[in-house]
Amino acid sequence: MSAMQRRGFLKALGGALALGGATGARAGHRGTEVALGADMPFSAQALTERARNMATRKYRPRPEVPAAWQELSYELYKSIWFKSDAALWHGSGRPLNVDFFHPGLYFSRPVSVFAVERGTARQVRFELSLFAQTDKVPALPVDETLGFSGFRLRAEREAAGIFEEFLVFQGASYFRAIGRDNTYGLSARGLAIDTAEPGGEEFPDFTEFYLEAPEPGSRVWRLYALLDGPSATGVYRFDISTGAQTVIDVSARVFARRALTHLGIAPLTSMFLFDETNRNRFDDFRPAVHDSEGLSVLNGAGEMLWRPLANPKALQVSSFVDTAPKGFGLMQRSRRFSDFADLEALYHKRPSLWIEPGEDWGRGAVTLVEIPADREIYDNIVAYWRPRDEIAVGQEKSFSYRMIWGAQAAGQKPVAQVVNTRIGKRFAGGYIVAVDFAPHPALGGDLDALTIHLSSNQGQVSSGILQRNPDTGGPRLTFSFDPGSAAAIELRAQLRRADGASTPTVTEVWLYRWTA
Repeated sequence: MSAMQRRGFLKALGGALALGGATGARAGHRGTEVALGADMPFSAQALTERARNMATRKYRPRPEVPAAWQELSYELYKSIWFKSDAALWHGSGRPLNVDFFHPGLYFSRPVSVFAVERGTARQVRFELSLFAQTDKVPALPVDETLGFSGFRLRAEREAAGIFEEFLVFQGASYFRAIGRDNTYGLSARGLAIDTAEPGGEEFPDFTEFYLEAPEPGSRVWRLYALLDGPSATGVYRFDISTGAQTVIDVSARVFARRALTHLGIAPLTSMFLFDETNRNRFDDFRPAVHDSEGLSVLNGAGEMLWRPLANPKALQVSSFVDTAPKGFGLMQRSRRFSDFADLEALYHKRPSLWIEPGEDWGRGAVTLVEIPADREIYDNIVAYWRPRDEIAVGQEKSFSYRMIWGAQAAGQKPVAQVVNTRIGKRFAGGYIVAVDFAPHPALGGDLDALTIHLSSNQGQVSSGILQRNPDTGGPRLTFSFDPGSAAAIELRAQLRRADGASTPTVTEVWLYRWTA
């Protein structure tokens, strides 16, 4: 299975599982309950020492579940679901419930999940009685290799006693979250290794999870995850809260089994099929199809960059070289139903995800990987921070960051955002581009007070014109370009004040890579 197919499978399955069973369960009813194993001591320091020692030994994959589980079809896999009244901490008065996912299909190696309280961990035991199923599911073998493939968290987000899901961990080191009124969209991972390299990408796994029992009334919840893979081990701490947005503070320590020359920190994975930039390539009734539409970067120099996503005809990698970045993320800015006209996928409700480094990340590059895709089931977009310096074998790297999931973009500099990009062919040859900026106090009044800064690294670009967009209320920058014989062109545009204002930069820097 290729990296994109793997991401696409997790994307499709994750959405289905998020809807399996009850997503909002009322506390109070006691049915089947999870069983916990024997007490064992737990501390974050001991888990970290374990990860460090593991990195000195050869990687050993975990046992796989029986073949009958792995051979389940997609439909049969979905026909088994967790009983919500069996959730960990259900009816306990604690503000969090935990549901579990069964193994099988492509989730062939289960994870271990532990409940932690006052320095003691107890493993959550896998039992078939925790799951319901339809009569189409065949009898499946049960042995010591079975375990959970992941879990989801539910909390009282809007009404007392109603526990709604907001975060799912399942598959390799993948996880996904939503803010209020979102549907699941893009995903995150613990670590990316060798993404888009010719030798192939590596997917290390979260193999063990330790969930601290939350105190009644608490609004921030903590869990730890042990990472293991052929090239690295690690320990991650997640401090989680949810409301209008879901906020996750991540602290990680990674230990190298081999020299890590291409490491991705805070990797994000999403889908972009088409919008107004490449609409002509798809015969589809919808005006756009994507989980995310652009990469947003607040670089170390304080510039706010906006790079509309592309679905290229060949793999392309873009590196935004920087020192001490202030943040980056994959954004979904289109929030009207009419932007997508899709009553099933509800792309206008997909969350954006913003990453804020917890310390100076030094030199490196925000890296964007765009993979050709012909169907929306494939996650073909990856973004992450790539440190410039490698991690030598036996060395470790510590880093932290905040993740903000939700409909409203976070961490943005107070400048006018790009709200849309349109590209099409000109009758006279070349191409025409229309970039719409959102209304902003600095953009009010006469557009003659704005100057256009427009450039390209190849081809010929016109000077551009500004007009007020009657739908958005903001300015539209329109220009044309002729690529000539160039196979790719890097375009850059920005609006600034021309009247001596104290803040001359009034818009994001719009960046676009055009390819033949």
